[in-house]
Amino acid sequence: MMKKQVCSSTTVFSVVCLLFLGTNFLSSVDAQTCNPSGNIRGRKAPANQCNQENDSDCCKQGKLYPIYRCSPAVSGHTKAILTINSFAEGGDGGAPSECDNKYHPDNTPVVALSTGWYKGGSRCLNYINIYGNGNSVKAKVVDECDSTMGCDSDYDYQPPCDNNIVDASKAVWQALGVDESSSDWGYMDIYWSDA
Repeated sequence: MMKKQVCSSTTVFSVVCLLFLGTNFLSSVDAQTCNPSGNIRGRKAPANQCNQENDSDCCKQGKLYPIYRCSPAVSGHTKAILTINSFAEGGDGGAPSECDNKYHPDNTPVVALSTGWYKGGSRCLNYINIYGNGNSVKAKVVDECDSTMGCDSDYDYQPPCDNNIVDASKAVWQALGVDESSSDWGYMDIYWSDA
């Protein structure tokens, strides 16, 4: 004779609990993602209007570029891409820095953060720690690497920043010990944290 299996209330509770926890885990993972907020269609720059210092990209006519109003969550070990920018007058940064309306020489460790990390300027003139290439450096936040706009004269016809960018002066790259002839120069995986 076969025994009839009975599902006890404890078993049902356990299954429901596991399903609930799994759903909450997945929703917390989803809450930490940062999806594009839309796109900008590229416009070709008029002659000599796209500043390509530091191998900066220029928008391509008709190409769609994603825009972001958010960035990945910040932790004590936030993964990012380090790019290079000149915050000096006449550099590829363009206008003076948003935080202090000043230019900064290439030998000063300063950065611009993607829109979500810039947080409307709440990190302005604060320092962050950057870890990469086996070294670390402290740099001052002076600008936003705009993830919501680009491909026009205000942005030197360059695409919007990705949502995970720490755009740094040459001084930051040099402090991290990256040689200018290295394949990493200008675009490198890093970690950062608030100082």
